[in-house]
Amino acid sequence: MPEPAAAPGPVPDFVALVPARMASTRLPGKALADIAGQPMVVRVAERARAAGAQRVAVATDDARIADAVRAAGFEAIMTRGNHPTGTDRLAEAASVLGLADDTIVVNVQGDEPQVPPRLVAAVAARLAGDDEAAIATAGHPIGSIDDFLDPNVVKIVCDRRMRAIYFSRAPIPFDRDRMGGFPRLLPEALARGQPAPLRHVGLYAYRCGFLRAYPGLERSPLESLESLEQLRAIWHGYRIAVHLADEAPPAGVDTPADLARVRAAFGDDRQN
Repeated sequence: MPEPAAAPGPVPDFVALVPARMASTRLPGKALADIAGQPMVVRVAERARAAGAQRVAVATDDARIADAVRAAGFEAIMTRGNHPTGTDRLAEAASVLGLADDTIVVNVQGDEPQVPPRLVAAVAARLAGDDEAAIATAGHPIGSIDDFLDPNVVKIVCDRRMRAIYFSRAPIPFDRDRMGGFPRLLPEALARGQPAPLRHVGLYAYRCGFLRAYPGLERSPLESLESLEQLRAIWHGYRIAVHLADEAPPAGVDTPADLARVRAAFGDDRQN
């Protein structure tokens, strides 16, 4: 697989933080899984650098990951192992780095070695372009009824300024007047030219001041109900700007089959 292309056009100054842990229920040690000669977490860091990040650092609680990252020429930050969320880990890493409150920090997940650099840059630019937002993320149109009904596919509803109103695992927005034909709701809506529902893409940009505040924010009951931590920010009045992407980025790595798929994309034809 060729080196990822850099994002076109002006890219705002931003720092990319890559949270990475060894623990994984379905694929233990996946952060260090070899992909065409480099650990997966290093492949992710390469994507973040190609996006135009002024600084790329991996935040981890495991010395083996830190050693591998440093050997590849990237920065590694050791963080505590008991953070309740990935956002809490980022907050500690941002504090260690001494970043100013107005610094834009993009969270690039350590198990997404195919994340498009253009998408990383676009989310950073979305936040830079909205002074009232504390966070930016991405979404893309849902094109199938199966995805619309799938609780593992998180949906976003936005206002007219493309700021998130709500995130849910439920099928939203819901066409009340066609409730009787619910299984055919999405195709009918698309055929009538109505806006497609949006699927959330788990890529975030934060203003560092928000990251500092986040660990002290009370958990939202909606966050607990939906198991979606971004609802804590909305609950407390923070604005989340949404970048509208044309399509879904490649999926991350959660299983051995995912790892095989990514290796093949990088030209790594090993069988196990």
